[in-house]
Amino acid sequence: MPDGKYPSTPRVDAWDKVRGAAIYAADDARPRMLHGALAVAAVNRGQIVSLDVERARAAPGVRLVLTHQDMQGVQSAGFLLGGGFAFQSFQPMLSPAIHYRGQPIALVVADTVEAAQHAASLVAATYAVEPFQLSLDAPAQDIVAQHGSPLPQATYADKVAGDADGAYAAAAVKVDATYLSPPQHPNPLELLSTVAEWRDGTLIVKEGSQNSGAVRHGLARQLGLDPARVQVLSPQAGGAFGQKNSHQSHTVLAAVAARRLDAPVKLVVSRSQGFHGASFRPASRHRVRLGADRAGRIAAAIHEADQQTSRHDLFPASFTEMTARLYGIRNFRGHERMVRTDVQTPGYMRAPFEHPAGFAFESAMDELAYALDMDPVALRLANDTTVDPLTGRPLSSRHLAECLRRGAERFGWARRSMAPASMVERDGTAIGWGVACGAHKAAASPAAARLEAFADGRIRLAVAGHEMGQGIRTALANVLARRLSVDPRTIEIIVGDTRAADQHLTAGSWGTASATPAADAAGERLIQALRSLDPGYSGGAPAEVLRRAGRASVAVEVATKAPGQPDAVFQRLQGGLPAVQGPEFPDFVSMSYAAHFAEVRVEPRTRRVRVPRIVTVVDCGRVVSPRTAESQVRGAAIWGLGSALREISETDGRYGGFVNADLAEYVVPVHADVPEIDVGFIDEPDPRLNALGVKGLGEVAMTGVAAALANAVHHATGLRIRELPIRLDQLLAAPAARPT
Repeated sequence: MPDGKYPSTPRVDAWDKVRGAAIYAADDARPRMLHGALAVAAVNRGQIVSLDVERARAAPGVRLVLTHQDMQGVQSAGFLLGGGFAFQSFQPMLSPAIHYRGQPIALVVADTVEAAQHAASLVAATYAVEPFQLSLDAPAQDIVAQHGSPLPQATYADKVAGDADGAYAAAAVKVDATYLSPPQHPNPLELLSTVAEWRDGTLIVKEGSQNSGAVRHGLARQLGLDPARVQVLSPQAGGAFGQKNSHQSHTVLAAVAARRLDAPVKLVVSRSQGFHGASFRPASRHRVRLGADRAGRIAAAIHEADQQTSRHDLFPASFTEMTARLYGIRNFRGHERMVRTDVQTPGYMRAPFEHPAGFAFESAMDELAYALDMDPVALRLANDTTVDPLTGRPLSSRHLAECLRRGAERFGWARRSMAPASMVERDGTAIGWGVACGAHKAAASPAAARLEAFADGRIRLAVAGHEMGQGIRTALANVLARRLSVDPRTIEIIVGDTRAADQHLTAGSWGTASATPAADAAGERLIQALRSLDPGYSGGAPAEVLRRAGRASVAVEVATKAPGQPDAVFQRLQGGLPAVQGPEFPDFVSMSYAAHFAEVRVEPRTRRVRVPRIVTVVDCGRVVSPRTAESQVRGAAIWGLGSALREISETDGRYGGFVNADLAEYVVPVHADVPEIDVGFIDEPDPRLNALGVKGLGEVAMTGVAAALANAVHHATGLRIRELPIRLDQLLAAPAARPT
């Protein structure tokens, strides 16, 4: 298109999905398939004293029962943040140690799913139980400051600019508040599932994953294999949201069973077991202090946070990486601590640090606006910046002010009255309007791509990337189709396949910004190859050139990386290790931004909160797939609503574990809860980050939504709720509003 914008083309894989041609791991139903089921620990911490599996082995249809006594030679895949591949360093069933309730203690394999599940229920264990800790209110010995810890200090040390404590002490107007975010679990529609099979000494694994490279190399380490003897296929993942971003604990169990039985084994982890056997968003507590002059210019911000981790791993937080950069605050201090608890290692649930940090910081911004008697949008505009406050480097692009202005206009913000509980319907329903902003690092990783054109008209792209429903195939097809001047529907996209290309983790909103530049570069190299065959080639179907040249096909390969990265990052890509750059690059800092406007209605008697509409405007660079991008933002807004008003993983202080480990008790928004969601994009390219000008989208679109809703609840009721999710019992403390 003349202005460089991409058209809103349909998903290129939509037809496959609706007709069932998109095959997920649990869909595999080949002959001789055997089925696995897990037996899990019924205590939260301790040791297995005895394990009786005889009844399980004797059950009809059972082929194999594995326990820790049968896993000789298997080792841990290593923690992803410690040079390994798994979401945690601890691999269940390698010893009698119990680190958390719901931990696998046995795998039963049988002819049918039902037989395996029944036999797993017959496994009986006795334990030596030890005391456990689940709360952020832990003893001092279980609290580890990230600053000065063994963690890489360039990433996880305190974020400091200027003299925040001195500037805060001298500020004319101050806010000092503490905010709580609960543990939460991603619940993708596709359960964690693996099909493992051995063929001529090669392990072939089908698994929905965001990181097939880590699965491949993790299994190779665990089983002592050459990675060349492990193939991982992950063409689809039915949702992931961080839960599937690394090697899972159950995968090697299926692989060992398949080798013992010389048959393919399918293992589907139940919904309840997923709550206890995979990563989750950890609980966190945030103290935010803001100091400003009476004109609304913020002089100081201090953000201190505690985050839950496991006892066996240090899972660090990056809350202040975002809050330090959200506005032009010259004096900032961010400090984070990890609190050891007896759970599986938490992980990167969508907008992992930015969502809880955004709730805390943007709620504090709203509190500051009221302390100043200043419009919340005006306060944010007054603290805009073009320079990164932490490093002093220029921002590669920043259109947050425009996000706020466009969002305010689309929302009708000018009609908002400032006073809490001042907008009331005739029936007493309180109306609240809230605003909040979000930011997320604009990162990029190395990517390898192979592009091949055939004389029969086919075009095939294999690239590092994974499809979790976000639409990466459509984005890749749009970019490549524009470069080659072909119909995007004619391009076959292969992602998540370690046989076709080295696979890097797709997460952190860097997937599109990493894979699409590689696809674009491959397209340009293919054009050059076609011009070597036909100097007059200027775009269009490559098949004609190939036929005239008597060639069956032509193939090119490229590898791309983020600005400033050395060539050594390609070794990490080839080794299945993360190699991400950003938000800091050698000459600039790059972030994506969003502004969210939300309306709530609070019923006068029950205090039930309804959300009729949300407006979100996003600055994510060039939007290469408008239709799937809009879907991403809508999904993020819905998840932000759920996180603000519904979602919490409740723990049991008596017996451990998560007690609402299913979709009946872990409450998420249903269709009737979903409001009108108006989505807008700035759609201005950021060419400093990559040639296409693409920045990340998926996670910034959720960051700040919960704060906008909490701020709207305050505007409606006068109550300041500083703990998620917002509950009816909290709102019952406020008197019902009266119509004016």
